[in-house]
Amino acid sequence: MEFLQDAPQLAHPYRRDRLLCSLLDRTLPMERRAALDIDLDALGDYAQLAWRRLASSTRRKPVLTQWDAWGHRVDRIELTAAWQEGPQLTTRHAVLAAGHEASEYARLEQFARVYLYHLASEFYTCPLAMTDGAATALKASGNHALIERALPHFLSRDPATFWLSGQWMTENAGGSDVGRTETVARQDSHGQWRLYGRKWFSSAVVGEAALALARPEGAGTGTAALALFYVETMEGERRKPELQIDRLKDKLGTHELPTAEIHLRGLPAWPLGELAHGVRQVAPMLNITRSWNAICAVASMARAISLARDYATRRQAFGRPLIEQPLHAQTLADMQAEFEGAFALAFEVTHLLGRVEQGIAAPHEAALLRLLTPLAKLWTGKLAVKLCSEALECFGGAGYIEDTGLPQLLRDAQVYAIWEGTTNVLSLDSLRALGGDGPDALRQAVTTWLSGNDDMHAASAIQHVLDAATRWLNTHAQQRNPLEAGARGLAITLARCAAAALLARQAAWSTSRDDQRPAAALSRFVAHGLDRLTTHDAADTLLLLG
Repeated sequence: MEFLQDAPQLAHPYRRDRLLCSLLDRTLPMERRAALDIDLDALGDYAQLAWRRLASSTRRKPVLTQWDAWGHRVDRIELTAAWQEGPQLTTRHAVLAAGHEASEYARLEQFARVYLYHLASEFYTCPLAMTDGAATALKASGNHALIERALPHFLSRDPATFWLSGQWMTENAGGSDVGRTETVARQDSHGQWRLYGRKWFSSAVVGEAALALARPEGAGTGTAALALFYVETMEGERRKPELQIDRLKDKLGTHELPTAEIHLRGLPAWPLGELAHGVRQVAPMLNITRSWNAICAVASMARAISLARDYATRRQAFGRPLIEQPLHAQTLADMQAEFEGAFALAFEVTHLLGRVEQGIAAPHEAALLRLLTPLAKLWTGKLAVKLCSEALECFGGAGYIEDTGLPQLLRDAQVYAIWEGTTNVLSLDSLRALGGDGPDALRQAVTTWLSGNDDMHAASAIQHVLDAATRWLNTHAQQRNPLEAGARGLAITLARCAAAALLARQAAWSTSRDDQRPAAALSRFVAHGLDRLTTHDAADTLLLLG
């Protein structure tokens, strides 16, 4: 009889996720769980449905139609089924709106929803993140007219009134160097601001609004002269003629997400605040989208490991299931430990975000959030690529076959290290956070997280590496080149130390409830090493690049 290998099955992403359930058990008051559980169960059901649907259909890319049959410019984008379902599903389960409730737990509960929905959404979460960031930036601006105009749409729980918002920053010349922005804002004869220029990446072009950086006509050069503008993109069912879509990007991954190159040809716009310091005004948006990035990266890791573990129980090799092969089991356990550290750090950032936004954070927590946000984003982005690659290897040749749906995990994961600031950009940003109260805030938090933990080896290792990182930072504080050259190693070291301390906190809570698995994850994570500090050698760098 011919042997046919069973495909991996996706365990229920909520009911079978002990990390998420334990986090919510430890953190949330019981009275908040019942309502949240309904949404999380439904989103887990949808995730399983989406995985089964993937196995029985060919995934496709969005299609751009620029002209109709009669020569009219329409720039219509045909979307996948998951994207068409997105507005109804996300408003029903408050995937975005829940984060803006008046509760310290609002962000934590929101991102639990995001974590479950992300991969099933086919990256519909990208424009959701942009919309969340836009809502946050609008609130911070204090522009009451725009707040009243846009916020009810961005946070709507009714798909009929829900709007998506984009974030239009990246240009051909700019990239992370937004000071080279060439988009110009001009006032027409009626005093209406209008935008002219080209945006090289627009990941929410199907939305109804956007925030865009532009240089007011006559303003000076450089970053400080940029202003932040709000725009709307639709006239009823048709796209505004002043917004033209040049083409959709042909990308390595995130295929279902319509990322576009666009031209602005006099698109009406309204400034959020003063006609300068637009990057400062958009900063609240970046903090939100970087948190989304970290949670979505963790979600990709969770999916990859869940499928690899299930497959290991189904695949027989050399007379035993893979899960019983010592080296394979060791590989899976190593992946799980790294994932649990990333999960702990990413969700701590979301909880801190909620506390800071609601004005109930402890004095050190605002500085801690400022530091941990770039650390979590950069580390989880890199780790997602590593773990998704390892997971594909766990399937052997099947992991390389397109219609298994597995290669998509790795292709999509690569975006996390690029979106919302590359690893190096975020490493330099973390240096700026360390120039303030960040180091003291982190040390205070780590001390608190380690209290009650009985793994003295882990606690000692964390404190030892934190001390080494502090010495490294102090040694190079006045030496720009060595400081920047080692910024990535420092950032990953601090991220791993924070993650280890958070694992210790979870292990102490779980051990008191006779669950030893978090303690095992802590021990293995620390054994992988926390120190990633590097020594700058300018001579070697020049030789290698020469």
